[in-house]
Amino acid sequence: MTETDVVIIGAGASGLMCAIEAGKRGRKVLVLDHANRAGKKILMSGGGRCNFTNYSIEAENYLSQNPHFCKSALSRYTQWDFLSLIAKYRIPFHERDHGQLFCNDSAKDIVMMLLAECEAAGVKIQLSTQITEISQTTATKKFKINTDKGTISCESLVIATGGLSIPKIGATPFGYQIAQQFGINVLPTRAGLVPLTLHADDKNKFAPLSGIAVPCVVSNERQSFKEAVLFTHRGLSGPAILQISSYWQAGEAIEINLLPNSDLSTLLKAQRLQKNQAKLKTLLAELLPKRLTATLLPEPLLETRITDLSDGKIQQVAAQLHQWTVKPNSTEGYRTAEVTLGGVDCTAISSKTLESQQLKGLFFVGEVLDVSGWLGGYNFQWAWSSGWCAGQFV
Repeated sequence: MTETDVVIIGAGASGLMCAIEAGKRGRKVLVLDHANRAGKKILMSGGGRCNFTNYSIEAENYLSQNPHFCKSALSRYTQWDFLSLIAKYRIPFHERDHGQLFCNDSAKDIVMMLLAECEAAGVKIQLSTQITEISQTTATKKFKINTDKGTISCESLVIATGGLSIPKIGATPFGYQIAQQFGINVLPTRAGLVPLTLHADDKNKFAPLSGIAVPCVVSNERQSFKEAVLFTHRGLSGPAILQISSYWQAGEAIEINLLPNSDLSTLLKAQRLQKNQAKLKTLLAELLPKRLTATLLPEPLLETRITDLSDGKIQQVAAQLHQWTVKPNSTEGYRTAEVTLGGVDCTAISSKTLESQQLKGLFFVGEVLDVSGWLGGYNFQWAWSSGWCAGQFV
């Protein structure tokens, strides 16, 4: 049997960060992962450039049944702390909309940085390892991990196995199963930051628009996001849709303002007053793709000259384009979801140490917990912050 101080299951963002910090404290750390490569989700994130954090990180950017839980970790290891690490390795990066930070070159830079830090801290990483059983000995309270490569004993066990999103790169419910095995509550999970699918009629109607992207405001009763909406052959995607998907409940409609920077009613009335002889479709073509307006508005209306539009017709056009209401059928599910909503109940975990309240030595970090961030680097920052904090105590 191999004996070590700390075993971390999961060689992703939170697991590697936790390993680095524990190793710096002189702890003997072993990271296990069933994948054949560390940091797989990091490598594919951000189109291969890894949106590793955001300039503006607040608790309000996260969803959880325990909304205050994330505040402690986020305040103790901030985006500025991670940027200091980036600076140490001279990794070039750039800012995109809404404070999102991406690598200039490749997400590989982030993984190589984490692995270099692990090596410097004396962390051992063992990949392609299948865990068959985890137990805790009654006498010593140590954890025993049976794997296909032997048995390991440790004082502290960290579950950093992520959620259910993107199973093709190895996502499994393993972390939730371990929590339940030790009597820790797991909240229901569902896909978050995920494209929405449409009912058959709407799907057939809008599928020909696949590839069109439009700046919009997408809203429901709980939240609103101003970003692009992308039409796909299955439904709706793009940043605004991914964001609202985390707040969407099955059966409810969402409202889309296709012209968030215009007041179409005022514009049309002003043009009518000037006796504009152009057809409605000509004016709208300056604001939106022709195929989109042709799909949303009846042809006779589009062919109407602006000077001939009644107040009622203007109201109809404005309502359809400013308050387009669509009721999604579902989401694309974990296959394309960027995060998993729900997970290990945060009320069962210490917000300071990330340790189980009821079982000393068992820690949970990252996405396996019921903490999910918005699109834009927030989930990586939660991984860095939660992993760093747990690393101070394992």
